[in-house]
Amino acid sequence: MVSTGLLQADVFFKGLRRQKEPFESETKTSPPLVDDVSPELGAEHASAVRQLRRFGSDAGFQEGNIMANTVGKLSFSNKFILAPMVRVGTLPMRLLALDYGADIVYCEELIDLKMIQCERLVNDVLETVDFIAPDERVMFRTCSKEKDRVVFQMGTADPKRALAVAQLVENDVAAVDVNMGCPKEYSTKGGMGSALLSDPEKIEAILTTLVRGISKPVTCKIRILPTIEETVNLVKRIEKTGVSAIAVHGRMKEERPRHPVHCDYIQAVAESVSIPVIANGGSVDHVKTHDDIEKFREATGASSVMLARAAMWNPSVFRSQGAVSVDEAMEEYIKYAVRYDNNTFNTKYCLCQMLKDRVESPMGKQLHAAQTSAEICEVFGMTDYYKKAQADLEARKSYLQANSSSLSDQPTLDGDVITMAVKFERREYPPQITPKMYLLEWSRKEKLEQPMYDTEQRAQDRAFQSTVTVANKKYRSTLWEKSKKFAEQAAAIVCLRTLGVPEGRIGEENSGLVNKRKREERKQGVSEDIGITDSTNRKRRITEPSQKEEQESNDKMTVVNGSCGQTVP
Repeated sequence: MVSTGLLQADVFFKGLRRQKEPFESETKTSPPLVDDVSPELGAEHASAVRQLRRFGSDAGFQEGNIMANTVGKLSFSNKFILAPMVRVGTLPMRLLALDYGADIVYCEELIDLKMIQCERLVNDVLETVDFIAPDERVMFRTCSKEKDRVVFQMGTADPKRALAVAQLVENDVAAVDVNMGCPKEYSTKGGMGSALLSDPEKIEAILTTLVRGISKPVTCKIRILPTIEETVNLVKRIEKTGVSAIAVHGRMKEERPRHPVHCDYIQAVAESVSIPVIANGGSVDHVKTHDDIEKFREATGASSVMLARAAMWNPSVFRSQGAVSVDEAMEEYIKYAVRYDNNTFNTKYCLCQMLKDRVESPMGKQLHAAQTSAEICEVFGMTDYYKKAQADLEARKSYLQANSSSLSDQPTLDGDVITMAVKFERREYPPQITPKMYLLEWSRKEKLEQPMYDTEQRAQDRAFQSTVTVANKKYRSTLWEKSKKFAEQAAAIVCLRTLGVPEGRIGEENSGLVNKRKREERKQGVSEDIGITDSTNRKRRITEPSQKEEQESNDKMTVVNGSCGQTVP
């Protein structure tokens, strides 16, 4: 007799569409893909792309190569750009810059070692894509409004790590940039930022790996070297890696904003390469108004201009009709910060930069004292807006909870493996009870072979992920766990939930699944009506075999080059 759970699993396998992304929210929250064929391609090239789409995977790969160089590729020519700024270039500032007329926005520099540990999650309430660190911090948040114009900048000194991060984010951004100009210690330690300028071989290795490894454009941002000749030679080497553009901050790594920007260096670079050169560093000396942006471009001979401080002080510097007041810009910034649940202290920092010399004013002091987004809104007379925005978010959250299941509860087929986004939370289960025990007991009840766990360990953060095989079906959690034991428990949960079998959580109805030895003791006439002490001792004896089985399973696991062998519970 075949169990209902196994029949459900069979139907699931046959009917589930093969995809790695969640069912609905992904398409709901992400903007449409780039139009099939750009009119800029011309009829002949457009026809070739369409023909490639009619064939198999090999043709698809060829199409990918064509598309990478033509269709939907972000252009860096004749653009006004928001520069990457630590603590400033978060989502609210990027969206505000786009509203005021920026063509492209860069996020703040994010270090590869931190990003590589992040998990990509779709936030249905905020309608964003979030990259979450193991400590639950949002490292990078983006949304559909900026998807085709946001450049992800990373700090890295390792080609493999750089590629891993780029592949993690490439479907949610328009391009990827490598920071090679930041002189601050947080960037230069470990050989990142401007430290890379003295290692051109590593620069070439990183950029070449990225260009070959992702479909989106790759750029880099540098500072100038001591001489024009050295700077030009480096940029020519960078151009040969295949990058789509290069941003040049016209100061040496030892110089600071108080030092004049070297427009002649940028001009020499622009004249020596064929790719777009983005001039940066003119905020203090050259750019005070929107019209000054074009003047700075002319002075440097660059293709585009990138603004940092001028945009930080008032992002409406990008507005072609002229800048709005700083107070108006701050109000618009706060709206985005509240709408997208920006970190309160990040919001305060950005507003303080915009206040500049007014930071010691009564308003500035009130802002400094604010500890929540609600208090920040109160300082700026925006309490009503805050309450309405929060009510809207709560209403959306309630609607999603009432009308749709959480994406993490929906199984997805990844190849031949059923996956769910599940973590094992020990506090959700009674002492000495685990999902693995329930799965083992269920398998015995169904007269199936014992579940087999295949566990691997990720090299970069030593996290674990396990796949369990039951009745020739494979199950795995998409989330990585801190230990092998937890990874196997998570895999067992995915299996049990897919099959509709109880997993032993606190508050769950009695499943009737009991330990085999307990059944044997009952058959032998062991009385259930005994004292508390004897009952406790018997429970200890009953659970020990299962705990021993799990320990034997752990003992059989070996790690070789980051992978763990199969185990049988």
